[in-house]
Amino acid sequence: MSYQSSNPLVDEVEFALDGSWTTYWIAFLRVVTGWWFFHAGITKLIEDGLSYTYGSAYMQDMTGTALGGIPVWMGNNLAWLIEPGVPLFETLIGLALMIGAFTRFAAFGGIIFMILFWVGNAGFGNGLVNSDFMGLLLFMTVIVFAAGRHYGLDAVIESLDVVERHPKLRYLLG
Repeated sequence: MSYQSSNPLVDEVEFALDGSWTTYWIAFLRVVTGWWFFHAGITKLIEDGLSYTYGSAYMQDMTGTALGGIPVWMGNNLAWLIEPGVPLFETLIGLALMIGAFTRFAAFGGIIFMILFWVGNAGFGNGLVNSDFMGLLLFMTVIVFAAGRHYGLDAVIESLDVVERHPKLRYLLG
């Protein structure tokens, strides 16, 4: 038997732009994830302003989910926060991700949204992995790979003196 030591799949591939493919992919993933949330939020703001009543009405009807009575209670008692909060926070999270500023903080907000959507939608007719779960994974990937440092403003913000003096701020950035 012969063994071929050369593998065409592991040879170096050059790309005309500076930087690695990983860096470009992480930045692209951050921007696309940001656009997804920005678009969802800005269309709600354009159509309903800060009175997005669908969110609280939807929660009031969530009687048979894995969260039990929590969403119903939230829909009845926290409409004052949900109606302006959903479009506003989606827009701000998306904008922060697109420009790469306070990326980890914004992605953490996206994770909170996606956990609530994932558990709240809880039909799981196609298993545990659904589009809400995939969104959760996107936001987690943005955090893990510090995506704001890749062609984002976080790279600039982290070089400021205030961040140098308070290095724990980097946990919000990146």
